[in-house]
Amino acid sequence: MAGRRPGNSGTRDEILAVARKLFSERGYEGTTIRAIAGGAGVNPALVHHFFGSKEQVFIASVDFPVNPFEVLPQLVAGGPPEQFGRRLATLIVEVWSDEQRRAPLLALLRGAMTGEPAGRTLRAVLEKVLMPRLEQAFGTTREVAATAFAQIAGIMLARYVIGLEPLASAPPAEVVEVLAPIIQNAVDTGRSGS
Repeated sequence: MAGRRPGNSGTRDEILAVARKLFSERGYEGTTIRAIAGGAGVNPALVHHFFGSKEQVFIASVDFPVNPFEVLPQLVAGGPPEQFGRRLATLIVEVWSDEQRRAPLLALLRGAMTGEPAGRTLRAVLEKVLMPRLEQAFGTTREVAATAFAQIAGIMLARYVIGLEPLASAPPAEVVEVLAPIIQNAVDTGRSGS
C-alpha cells in the first residue's frame, strides 16, 4: 500500500469517511487505525500523519466542534482549579450558543436517543476522550465525571431539543451559572480525594 496518493486526491477526507463508517458500525473499541487505513487504501502511517492518534481521528470523524486535546489543557492551565467549572461552563455555553458549532452536538444527542450507532459514538466521545481528561487533570473518578457529563447533556437536551422553559430562552450567562457548579463539583470531588 502506498503512503500517499499522487496529486490532490482528498485523501484526508476519504480517511475521515472510512473512519465515520467504521466507528458507526464497529464502535470505538472495534475500530483500528489499520482498518481505517485499509478502507481508505493508504498506509496506517498516513492516518497518523494526518491525525496523530485513534482518538484524534475519532474526534475529527464525528465533527466535534472543539478539539478537546487542545482546549482542555488550556482550560486546566488557564487559572486556579477552583474556577475550572466556570471556565469549562463558559466554553460549553459558547459552543452550544453558536448554531453552526451546536449542529454536530445536536446530531449526536438526537441520534443517541434514537439509534445505537449514534449512542455508541456519543458514549465513546465521553468515555474515551472527555472523561479521561477530566480524571487525569483533577483525579476525578469515572462515576463523578459521568454524573457531571450526564447533567450537562441533560441541560443541553432540555434547552435545545425539548425547548424547556425558562431554560430554553435563558441568556447564556444564566446557563453558565447553572453548569459551573456541576462541573466544579466534579473537579472538587476529585481534588479532595473523595
